[in-house]
Amino acid sequence: MPTFDIVSEVDKTEVKNAVEQTNKEVGTRFDFKGSDARVEQAELVLTLHADNEFQLSQVQDILNAKLAKRGIDIKCLDVSDKIEKVSGNKVKRECTVKVGVETELAKKIVKLLKDSKMKVQASIQGETVRVSGAKRDDLQAAIALVRKSIADFPLQYQNFRD
Repeated sequence: MPTFDIVSEVDKTEVKNAVEQTNKEVGTRFDFKGSDARVEQAELVLTLHADNEFQLSQVQDILNAKLAKRGIDIKCLDVSDKIEKVSGNKVKRECTVKVGVETELAKKIVKLLKDSKMKVQASIQGETVRVSGAKRDDLQAAIALVRKSIADFPLQYQNFRD
């Protein structure tokens, strides 16, 4: 019985490389000269530091560009709306890199596939959704349906087996 998995993964080394490139560009740009603008990484939590909110948004834009250039979908970033004031007038913001299909989204995918009356079964297995069906064509139709319906979250379709 053919199966595939719906997952949401991010290459951690690419995220690390994008952070390093962002810090390098911020260090060499003239408009950041003498400022304390930088990006710190602790596993999948990125902390953006800057002297003011404008520079913070500039650092965010640079980071987004570097992530996109390295093939990481920007939708996987959960950017905090809260901008924290640090000593003086310095500010910081946290961004979390989302990995894995959240339970709520997994339930939505399973419901979507059941409501479509396709001949596939979907089951939640941790942070992945396993879809199985009798024919390969049914699974390809399921992939097309999920791609069309869920566009606000980066999903990958892996582990296709016959």
